[in-house]
Amino acid sequence: MQRQLATTLLLWALLMASDVHHGLGARCGNNIPTVKQSQLGSDRIPKFIVEVKNNCAMCPVIDIHVKCGNFSQTLVNMKLFKVVGYDDCIVNQGLPLAPLQKLSFSYSNHHMFPMTVKTWFFQCE
Repeated sequence: MQRQLATTLLLWALLMASDVHHGLGARCGNNIPTVKQSQLGSDRIPKFIVEVKNNCAMCPVIDIHVKCGNFSQTLVNMKLFKVVGYDDCIVNQGLPLAPLQKLSFSYSNHHMFPMTVKTWFFQCE
């Protein structure tokens, strides 16, 4: 009886961990975080607006890492978007974005840096 209870608790713990640690929050389905960019104007040095959005209506998302190529930290406040290494930037210092919350920042550069979400974790209760 105790062995069955221990096995059940272990399975439950593993299921809960997978909800949080693999970016597969069951409550969120395919509503993964996204990164969108748009260019403002056509000045000599273009300005780009970046919007990172938590598309899940149920759970906060934490530790969002973005593929960002050789993005320069000097272009944006590191509290919003921090270069961790080549092709690895972290959003909002890894802190949660609430359900459906957007975080935006802008940068000016001669070209747009391609960005896509790399990893994230849902923080479902």
